[in-house]
Amino acid sequence: MLETEAPPKAPARGETRDGVRVITLTNPPVNALSFATAGAVLHEIETAETDDAVRAIVITGSNGFFSGGADINAFAAGPVPGGKTVRDLVAAIEKGAKTYVAAIDGPALGGGLELALACDYRLGSANAKVGLPEILLGLIPGAGGTQRLPRLLATKNPMNFGGVQMALQMMLEGKPKDAKPAKGMGILDELVEGDVVAHAVEFARAKAGTKNRISEMKIKIPPPMVALAHGMVPPEDKGGFAAHKLIDAMEAASDLDYKHGIAREFRIFKELVTSLPSQSAVHLFFAERELGKIPGLAQDTKPKTIEKAAVVGAGTMGTGIAMVFANAGIPVSVIDVNPEQVERGKKNVADTYAAQVKKGRLTEDKAKERVENVSFVGAYDAIADSDLVIEAVFESMAVKKEVFAALDKAVKKGAILASNTSTLDIDEIASATTRPEKVVGLHFFAPANIMQLLEVVRGSKTDVETLVTSMALAKKLKKKGVLSGNAFGFIGNRMLFDYVREATFLLEEGATPMQIDNAIKSFGFPMGPFAMSDLSGIDVFYKIAQEAPKVDYRQSEISHRLYELGRYGQKTGSGFFTYEPGKREPKRDEDVERIIAEESKRLGITRRTDITDEEIVNRCMFALVNQGAQLLGDGIALRPGDEDVVWLFGYGFPWYHGGPMWWADTIGVKNIYDQIVEWQKTLGKHWVPAPKLKEAAERGSFAPRPNTGAFN
Repeated sequence: MLETEAPPKAPARGETRDGVRVITLTNPPVNALSFATAGAVLHEIETAETDDAVRAIVITGSNGFFSGGADINAFAAGPVPGGKTVRDLVAAIEKGAKTYVAAIDGPALGGGLELALACDYRLGSANAKVGLPEILLGLIPGAGGTQRLPRLLATKNPMNFGGVQMALQMMLEGKPKDAKPAKGMGILDELVEGDVVAHAVEFARAKAGTKNRISEMKIKIPPPMVALAHGMVPPEDKGGFAAHKLIDAMEAASDLDYKHGIAREFRIFKELVTSLPSQSAVHLFFAERELGKIPGLAQDTKPKTIEKAAVVGAGTMGTGIAMVFANAGIPVSVIDVNPEQVERGKKNVADTYAAQVKKGRLTEDKAKERVENVSFVGAYDAIADSDLVIEAVFESMAVKKEVFAALDKAVKKGAILASNTSTLDIDEIASATTRPEKVVGLHFFAPANIMQLLEVVRGSKTDVETLVTSMALAKKLKKKGVLSGNAFGFIGNRMLFDYVREATFLLEEGATPMQIDNAIKSFGFPMGPFAMSDLSGIDVFYKIAQEAPKVDYRQSEISHRLYELGRYGQKTGSGFFTYEPGKREPKRDEDVERIIAEESKRLGITRRTDITDEEIVNRCMFALVNQGAQLLGDGIALRPGDEDVVWLFGYGFPWYHGGPMWWADTIGVKNIYDQIVEWQKTLGKHWVPAPKLKEAAERGSFAPRPNTGAFN
């Protein structure tokens, strides 16, 4: 038997087992197919192909992971001379003379699955998970995924083009499939109990000499199905660019032979790599990875284990937070002295999980387990042994300080006391306790059990252990934990206030609520600022405004007028818009427009008829960017990318624009700075360019731009 090893320290190894060469990826933690890894695997494939003693080849991954696909770090940096990629691997397998079997234990994602699809057969363990998630980065599979997956699934599921639909849906959603569904679809040929590699070796030995190349399978996609698919994804300029290109690439699997189809796929892939939507998505990918990197923290500080949690307040937010903990398997007690509120909270929890069972998202057993993880109590002594308590009561400093003083006395020493406040001073809240170092802000976004953002607010005395624990907890709760300094509104709401301020000033100048909301929705937000105000509650905004720091410029009174009239938004059926009973669609309200016109007249503002959608978007977005720059300068936000993550996951900023700070880079920070300087002269002193905005304008951007070279 010939034993030829890859170069020393290569991230792949090979061994021959009685005529079967086993090639194992060894690039922890996820066996990413970096240039080095691909080169090492290619070396192994070429060596095995020239070895007469090798009759079949098994490809697998180490440490319970087949492969997470292309190395996103190398991908963002661009190609290197002579670097090998998964495309080289699948090409080598395609022309290879031997039988190839993929032994999949754990995830095979992106290029990892494309590598497995190039093989003749695929065996998976119960832990196998397969997917093509490239669409989540504004890309399509670039190593044959759009050509092989439709061919395979159409062959395995020919009835009514069911396989074609499966393949398209899987690639458009980007979500991985577990082992059993993957076997049912036909992606996996066998599910294996025990050692999947050992089984794959026996399987390969038995199949040696046979080929089952997906590239030779035929597929036909009816043109009406293609047209229907294009009609079901967003427009190209609204986040659907990659989706339409994916459909085009998959159509090539029907119209062209494999050789020409994969060439078209790669041309489309290279086009997408340099597109702004993809660069925005890659930026957000890296921004999320940076969230936990907090300068100045001792790297050896370990987080506390949170075994029991408690929430004060059984309202919608409190019960939502409780369900977040229940979902993570952490028992949580909800304390509320109002019996009626407790009953509503219990019903909310039960109804939420029952709805998930009905929709097939949870089994009845799992739902029962989660309901039982949430208990309701009526006294502080019942939560005395909690490791963490989150206050979710009325947004009033006096009320919160009273709650924290009581918690400080009731809850064990060393426990973390957190506030869900969306705006208030964490230091002042902490002053009501004898443990300010254990007080932190944990600002969940409503509905807490759905929204992914969690602002972790650091007080001046919050200690390192509390911060490290809070950031680790965010991950356990499956939230995007963003660290914020202690300032009114923190990151998200502080930026929101300036955004809403400018939208409201535009109302006074002549725009209507519907015009502004439609312009912002056209930019890509799911809703405009005034429908958002109606959803959150105009009364909530009014009460927050009473706690806000004073500013040295005039503020609009329009929201206050609506508040005085009892127009609180959706909850009352009227706010900036009106709402039909049981419906959430905003309707134009002439009474509101009359109130706005009256305010304009009272202020001596001549209403304009020339306000364009472009002006609306620029004024609202530039306000966001300028306040974001101010927060960076004040040290409230650590990085521009942190602010982008906040606005993506907390406020629905369109991902394909990359977040407000990234978007500012794409249109030119200097353009924004120059316009704000001009607005300061014409619109008033509320337009003051932040020092960090000026710095970024002089530098050319807030953050370094990615390499835009094609990845191949």
